[in-house]
Amino acid sequence: MSRLVLAFQCFFLILFGKKLPPAALRFLPETTTPAPQIAPPAEVGKPAAEKAGKEVAAPAPAAAKPGPDRAKASAAQNHRDGALAFLALLQREGRLVDFLREPLDGFSDADIGAAARDVHRGCRKVLDQHLSLEPVMPGSEEARVAVPKGFDPAEIRLIGEAQGEPPFRGTLRHHGWRVVDAKLPALAEGVDRTVIAPAEVELSA
Repeated sequence: MSRLVLAFQCFFLILFGKKLPPAALRFLPETTTPAPQIAPPAEVGKPAAEKAGKEVAAPAPAAAKPGPDRAKASAAQNHRDGALAFLALLQREGRLVDFLREPLDGFSDADIGAAARDVHRGCRKVLDQHLSLEPVMPGSEEARVAVPKGFDPAEIRLIGEAQGEPPFRGTLRHHGWRVVDAKLPALAEGVDRTVIAPAEVELSA
């Protein structure tokens, strides 16, 4: 048997935990201890304490998944942060909060109209950039419309006293709005959403 063939044979014998053939033992130094026997497949992967017959502690339980209450709280927080972020956009572009918080009793209609034009321009810019809207009920206001049977009260609000069963007929006072698409900016971590507009300080020399 050539040494090359013997070497391959010894390699696979050691790999599978078998004893070396007598032909290979004569090549080992006299001070070399026999190669340790590999545990049979049934023992592989078992803890040392279990192999020795000792008691093994049970594995630690896996971390509990977030419960429904925590998931609801997280969703509510995301909705709150999103609403505050959108309000911050309206304030940044249209000064909406400044306009709504300002008492108007001491201003003339002309002054209010001029300020409202700037607010309108900035807030409309935010809507056009981030929201796609469509009317809930197509048609011009003050037109005669029919409210079908099985209508969704969240989409159509009846004004006045409804008599009988739908379909109802009436005058369209407002066509309503539905958001078709929303492209809001991503919310960064670690930002205080309650600050919708930072204070501005002009430095003097």
